[in-house]
Amino acid sequence: FSADDTLKLIQGLYEKKLVTYPRVDTTYLTEDLHPKIPNILRGLTYYSKLTESILAKPIPKSDTVFNNKKVTDHHAIIPTGVAPSGISPSEQNIYDLIVKRFIAVFYPPCIVSNTNVLGKVGDLEFKATGKQILKLGWREVYASDKEEKAQAFDPALSQESHEETIMPHFEKGEKGPHSPYVHKGKTSPPKHYTEATLLRSMESAGKQ
Repeated sequence: FSADDTLKLIQGLYEKKLVTYPRVDTTYLTEDLHPKIPNILRGLTYYSKLTESILAKPIPKSDTVFNNKKVTDHHAIIPTGVAPSGISPSEQNIYDLIVKRFIAVFYPPCIVSNTNVLGKVGDLEFKATGKQILKLGWREVYASDKEEKAQAFDPALSQESHEETIMPHFEKGEKGPHSPYVHKGKTSPPKHYTEATLLRSMESAGKQ
């Protein structure tokens, strides 16, 4: 969706009392919302499989989520806990994004093992890097989304598959035969801005 379409859709969700005020620029919640969170999560009955584990224990009052100093006029957009009915497929897509992001922030961290392998062939040094997810943590919320994407696209070509290359086990000092190959290719110029990447760049103007 374009930014304009997204705003219209989320405005519709707000008018139906399904989400909070949408015209905000913060990603934090006010501290007075903390005691209200369990009831909001219980109201998300369609997502009960995702909320069950976090409702089993007290919601932590983390300052990465609840921080009055980071909130200006309104807190971040969150679901109200009212069950949606009679919304369009497009509104459902936006609502799903908001709900899953809201649920994910209360999940535990994702635990990752990073591996760096330094090798040497003759006088030439080589380096390979990879990582392995040990505990899904908050990524569990988006696990079904990734399965749907995998069915639609070749995972071997996705950015995520490159970022999460799983490395085999290496012993320091190990040796063995290897058949090298040379990959020939061309580098690509930076991609043109899209509306989404332009908005993100405006949020961090001056970073580049």
